[in-house]
Order: sequence, then structure tokens, then C-alpha cells
Amino acid sequence: MNSNMILETDEICKHFGNIQAVNGVSLSVGHGEIYGLLGPNGSGKTTLIRLVIGLLRPTSGSVRLMGERVPNKAILAHVGYMTQASALYEELTVAENVTFFARMFGRYDPAWVKEAIELVDLHSRSRSLVRTLSGGLRQRTSLACTLAHKPRLLLLDEPTVGVDPLLRVTFWSYFRQLAESGVTLIVSSHVMDEAERCDRLGFLRQGKLLAEGSANELRRRAGSGTLEEAFLYFGSEKVAGGSQ
Repeated sequence: MNSNMILETDEICKHFGNIQAVNGVSLSVGHGEIYGLLGPNGSGKTTLIRLVIGLLRPTSGSVRLMGERVPNKAILAHVGYMTQASALYEELTVAENVTFFARMFGRYDPAWVKEAIELVDLHSRSRSLVRTLSGGLRQRTSLACTLAHKPRLLLLDEPTVGVDPLLRVTFWSYFRQLAESGVTLIVSSHVMDEAERCDRLGFLRQGKLLAEGSANELRRRAGSGTLEEAFLYFGSEKVAGGSQ
């Protein structure tokens, strides 16, 4: 295990019957890095994240987080996972939800809960029941729940789906602040303009890692002006059996 890497996967595969959801993915992510998993719906992003956190057992290959083989309960106390679908309890308040998830991770501190709620600008709604919140406010609450136990690694599955442009900018501002403080983020998305905000990207299609690099590197290697064109280039190159 490279001590500079918080996550390493080695030829990880996950098959559901005849469906190869993740197919031989090897990647490494360093401390304080924002790594974007970019690909269309059905490309394997969510399955890969679930394999990383240990919610799914790989068909083959291995995952290491912070130098330890996954699954590892002790390691999970230092990981935050924001799912694509809301996992909030609607009959609890914002503060009660954030407190509950912090306690579940075994790293509860009232000051951390307060800080997470303030970070997503929900202090004035901390006593509101989740069922009374708009979709955007629920997304903010989900993010607070993910942050309240001070994780070293954040796994964010399509965190900005369904949110307005202003909130999307706010979220990415949070993400950059966290990375600068040393937190590692793995963010899945199918929105190309969000990819520009990541330090490195991994293009996924049909469970395969097509290419990795910064946005500029990928555009340069593909000889393209946009990430959309670069994605199409690497996708067609793989289909044709070309190399990266």
C-alpha cells in the first residue's frame, strides 16, 4: 500500500449474474484529493462506491482504505458516504438526523454536529422536521449528516442531482474547503462541467475505467476541446481495442 494513497483498488470486479457492473478497475486516490468518477447513468459509479465502502463484496480484486483491507468496521468510522437517494428520517428534525448519523459512526461530538449544520447554512432550520424541507434543503441535510463525524474520506454519489445552480456552486465550495483541510473526496457525477472542479478524473463506461487524469490532461491526450469530446474519444478507443 502506498502511504500517500488513502484508497487503492486492484483489478476490482463485480458481476450480477451476466451483468459486469464493475470490470477490472484499478485506481489510487491520494490524501486531500478530489477525485471525480465521471460517466453516464449505468456506467458502474454507484456500484464502485459501494465496493469501496464495503457495502458490496467484489467478485474479484481487492480494496484498501487507509492501508486496511475492506470491509473493516474500524475504518468506516473515518468514512462519510452520501448516497444518491436520501437516507434521512422524515419525522426527525435536521439536528436530530445529523446527531443520529454521528452517533451511528461512533464519533459524536455536539460541537461537530453544530459545525456541520452551520457549514451547510441550516442553523435556522435545525429544529425543522425533514418532511417539511424542500429538496435542496434535504440535500444540505444529507451533506451535514455525512460531515458530522469528521471523516477523512468522503464518498459522494451524485451529490448535486436535483439541486439548483446556486446550491451546486455552494456544495463545490464546501468540497474544495474540505480538500484543502486534508479530507479526500470521491465524487460521482455525469455532469461534465462539475468535472472541471476535480483534481483528477476517472472516465467510467460499462464498468470499465477508460482513462484517468486531470481535465486538462484528458483533453490534451484526446486532442479535444471539451471533456465530452474526450470521453467519446476514450470510449471509442476502448471499443476499437486501442490503448490509453
